[in-house]
Amino acid sequence: MSRRRSEQRLKRLIMSLTTRWMSGELWQYREREIGTIIYSLGCFPSQADLHDLIAEVEEDQTGYIHLDSFLPAMSKVLLEHKFPPIPEDLLLQAFEVLDKEKKGYLEPEELTKYMTQEGELFTQEEMDEMLTALADHEKNVVYYKDLINQLTIDPDM
Repeated sequence: MSRRRSEQRLKRLIMSLTTRWMSGELWQYREREIGTIIYSLGCFPSQADLHDLIAEVEEDQTGYIHLDSFLPAMSKVLLEHKFPPIPEDLLLQAFEVLDKEKKGYLEPEELTKYMTQEGELFTQEEMDEMLTALADHEKNVVYYKDLINQLTIDPDM
């Protein structure tokens, strides 16, 4: 497949996966949601890399990123494998260390504590969005194997 066709395919994929974060009919995203969007696309930049990417694509300092700026930058990131995903087996090992009782899940409060107080810190807003999308709301738990499935993406897409 040619690079141009790959880029077009990636842009369509990015659009289809990120429409829910668009702000109204303005074809833009809130700056604060860019990290969540990038993670949802299977990329895991450091906070410094995320800040640099946002600075690159935010044109008018309004707190919004326009789609026409984001799509080419994100396509390039994906094509160049710039922020590679963490291997699935390492993610599983990390969650198993946190799951001291070997239950196969973490409670939202537990996961929030780990993700907002240790390592590359998530904001409370990022955690709220992640828990809304991934927690089993009937049982009030996060099955980490489900989370890992959401965090990993086929590198040959």
